[in-house]
Amino acid sequence: MWLGLKLLSILIAVLGATILLLRLLFSLPSPEGRNASAVLPLSDDSELVRQIGPLSASHPGLSGIVPLHSGAEAFAARILLARAARASIDAQYYIWQNDITGIRLLEELKAAALRGVRVRLLVDDNGTPALDAELAALNALPTFEVRVFNPFNLRSPRLLSYTFDFFRLNRRMHNKSFTVDGVATIIGGRNVGDIYFARAAESQYSDLDLLAVGHVVPDVGTDFDAYWNSASAYPHELLVDPPAEGIARFDARMTEVRADPGNEQYAAAVASTPLVKSLMEGTLNFDWAETILVSDDPAKGLGQVPRDQLLIGRLSPIVSEAAARIDLISAYFVPGSRGSELLAEAVARGIRVRTLTNSLEATDVIPVHASYTKYRKGLLQAGVEVYELKANPGSHETAARLGILGSKAASLHAKTFTIDGKEVFVGSFNFDPRSLLLNCEMGFLVKSPRLAALMTRRFEEDLNDAAWHVTWEKGRGLEWAGRAADGSAEVAEHEPGATLMNRLALTVIGWLPIEWLM
Repeated sequence: MWLGLKLLSILIAVLGATILLLRLLFSLPSPEGRNASAVLPLSDDSELVRQIGPLSASHPGLSGIVPLHSGAEAFAARILLARAARASIDAQYYIWQNDITGIRLLEELKAAALRGVRVRLLVDDNGTPALDAELAALNALPTFEVRVFNPFNLRSPRLLSYTFDFFRLNRRMHNKSFTVDGVATIIGGRNVGDIYFARAAESQYSDLDLLAVGHVVPDVGTDFDAYWNSASAYPHELLVDPPAEGIARFDARMTEVRADPGNEQYAAAVASTPLVKSLMEGTLNFDWAETILVSDDPAKGLGQVPRDQLLIGRLSPIVSEAAARIDLISAYFVPGSRGSELLAEAVARGIRVRTLTNSLEATDVIPVHASYTKYRKGLLQAGVEVYELKANPGSHETAARLGILGSKAASLHAKTFTIDGKEVFVGSFNFDPRSLLLNCEMGFLVKSPRLAALMTRRFEEDLNDAAWHVTWEKGRGLEWAGRAADGSAEVAEHEPGATLMNRLALTVIGWLPIEWLM
């Protein structure tokens, strides 16, 4: 016994010493000496400023909101804003993929920089593993600056860095924002890539962004500055040397993208969206409402924010004060004991609570689903109405609502809730332990009955034929009821999409003490 404890102590000491040595050998460069920068003042040279300024002035204290449901519209909005930019573009993303839409949007940022627009791009290092060369080329442009949030110690293979710096690297910047000329911004659940913008053929994410102008936009700028100048934001050139061939490397990648056979079809789909038509005709209808930015302090990326000051502290009271109805949509839904109690207490007060998350067949993260299933039965017993998105979106109309163009499968990615038909939250925050305690998150809380009614209507339309209604009865257990593509009813007594292997995975993962990572 004594010998075993001694060997264990030696092993722990050797492991600790090895970790310390690796941290010293692969330490990050110091970000000290970076140039601090801030949001630019509004420019009279900007057509956006000239158009939006009078609109905002006529709605003091309010923000103009336009929901972006379809992926094609969400992509079009970013492209059109980038092309309109005359002073600045500040973009902040967890994932930026090296694919068709990812490179096309980078091309627009490059074009803006070449015409003198200051571009600041802040990306999380976990979500850009295939873009180092392209970002380095863009970062070398005079008015284009790239910073990396919480970078990995090793560039390749990055994941090895987790073995000796896990607790820092396990904290990521999950925020998503795209702000142009200080007067228009897009926030929401979408990262940048084909799967988020209805461009990928095999599968799509159902998601939601908000285009905003007016009162809340300066708050987004201030928040971006806090992240840009935070201790976790490293200039890209400290991590990756600029390519010897300069911007030619990026241009070569752009040529590859333009040669893709589906490019013209997707471009035509984007150009024909109602959003583009409304913008071109000058008929875009904003919903003017009180809008509040809620965001984590970037120090959360280093674990330096007290729990009572996290973003969830702003959201929990809103849920607790609901009087009639809560509709919650979360791609990754792990409510935990406290979250489950919060929803159960709401039902006990006579509030109708409905939740929508991914089904097993639709999820792209099995461990999260395993953690969610621990709470599903308890939620049902408490009276919460539980829905799970199908992998097959059902009818053509449903696919269109979800923003899916020719997709064979759907997966929920939105993070939003509606309270009492009056308030709507839209952002990056998943209702899970990772968003609560580990990742930096942001979102808008919009006090708009009009937007809430729209969200509720779409929520209910999609539930009809895009989701399973999960129920539980004593003696019958769990059942999944839904509507087939032909409109007929279908009922499953076993979890849709379950196989022997993923059932085994769900069971084993459920035993492991890893819920805090989900």
